[in-house]
Amino acid sequence: MPQLALYTFGVLKSPLADPTPLTREFYDLGEAVYRQIGRHPGYLARAEAVDGRPGELFDADWGAWGEFAAPSWYDKGHTPETTALATPLSLWTGLRAAFDAIYTGLHREALNRRYDWFERTEHPNHVFWWVPDGVTPTWRDGVSRLDHLGVHGPAPRAFTFHDSFDPEGNPSRIRDIGPRSGHCDEEA
Repeated sequence: MPQLALYTFGVLKSPLADPTPLTREFYDLGEAVYRQIGRHPGYLARAEAVDGRPGELFDADWGAWGEFAAPSWYDKGHTPETTALATPLSLWTGLRAAFDAIYTGLHREALNRRYDWFERTEHPNHVFWWVPDGVTPTWRDGVSRLDHLGVHGPAPRAFTFHDSFDPEGNPSRIRDIGPRSGHCDEEA
């Protein structure tokens, strides 16, 4: 059965290594969010470095998730001292599970404060796509799909919660979100 890949990308207002209380608060809350989401029904896995220290993304070994990559428009640092981004890459059983995890609990609280920590950009901040069972999406896949979404809009190759597609490429929606009516995925 296909699995749903989710790549998110946000540019932080200051580097992860910044010692200010606001950055520390973001980092600490992020750890708690990851723990909570990791226990959510429908969550399968997320990219985690095999080695490396906090903030070390570009030079870390990500195993099957591939070499770390960021969109070409990201113009901040690439070292542990200067990296200013947050970018999870994860796998889910479906849209409903991902939606429920993201819009409840600690992650919902973090979303409500996102502009305390993140810069506003004209680029999409998340993208979904379906992968065959047993396939691990890579960071480059995520960047490519996010770029595709930004240039071409939602399509079966790259979509959002509000404009989503089922594994066969048909438009779908989760009940109570998105502009479509009359279409519901099997999880709704």
